[in-house]
Amino acid sequence: MSTVNEVAIFAKGLTRKFGDVTAVNDLDLMVEKQTIYGFLGPNGSGKTTAIRLFTGLLKPTSGSINVLGLTLPNQANKLRMQIGYMTQKFSLYDDLTVKENLQFIGKIYGLSAKEQKSRIEELLSIYQLNSLSTQLSGSMSGGQKQRLALAAAVIHKPKLLFLDEPTSSVDPENRREFWEQLFDLCDQGTTILVSTHYMDEAERCHRLAILENGIKRADGSPQELMNKMSSHVVEIASNNLRQLKKQLISLPEVTSVAQLGAHLRVLVDKNIADPVQFLSQLKLIPKNDQITIVRPSLEDVFVTCTGNNLLNGGG
Repeated sequence: MSTVNEVAIFAKGLTRKFGDVTAVNDLDLMVEKQTIYGFLGPNGSGKTTAIRLFTGLLKPTSGSINVLGLTLPNQANKLRMQIGYMTQKFSLYDDLTVKENLQFIGKIYGLSAKEQKSRIEELLSIYQLNSLSTQLSGSMSGGQKQRLALAAAVIHKPKLLFLDEPTSSVDPENRREFWEQLFDLCDQGTTILVSTHYMDEAERCHRLAILENGIKRADGSPQELMNKMSSHVVEIASNNLRQLKKQLISLPEVTSVAQLGAHLRVLVDKNIADPVQFLSQLKLIPKNDQITIVRPSLEDVFVTCTGNNLLNGGG
């Protein structure tokens, strides 16, 4: 059990309503220091609202929040100098250069001229922005803007960094590089809470919560969540996949069926001791078709613990 000194975020019974809509519903959460914690969920799941509650930008309808030892929302002003926040949409100034944007953010956080110069030089090097320092940020690519936004979010060396869908507009190569930078920050002592709708990103987190309609459906390390799944995962290679899918999904023992290329990925209730034998005995599947138990993925976990909604970003 983690001690208070080891916890960056602690929430109990956290609820936020907007009129008749409950955006965050009775959320219990604990994020340990120097870890990367993920929020995984579709549009409207409550990810962004929860982040705004943890930064003090929103007041809860009910429940308690403690962030870096400070009680929110009462001590939100004390918290702001200790956290960084990178929004999903690029929020720096398009008509300022890279260096001017960083100088402006440095002034907001009270860095002296000497501190600004040293820190900006360091960040331009770390995030490969040296050659772009005099370029207007509005003319940069998505990946370049992402690196600039991250540099601005950490210019004051925050203890806790919030990232809201930070890679939604960049290509896979930039996403991978971005995550390497996050692990570097974490290794240096920064705690990171990141929301995402990408399964591969969620799998990179030390721990994560799956959110749906403001409710936490699951919480743990990616491996723990996959180990605790309530279904077996089976792949079937067959010639008539579309027809077979329709037939399998109608079975009460089958949670989900999805086609992946030339295979069907089938989730079978764990109450079935031998899913391969169960499926083999069905007259639906020809004897020569290949049926194999495979490793679960986070997408499988998501399907089994939510209403099977497709992830589509936002939150």
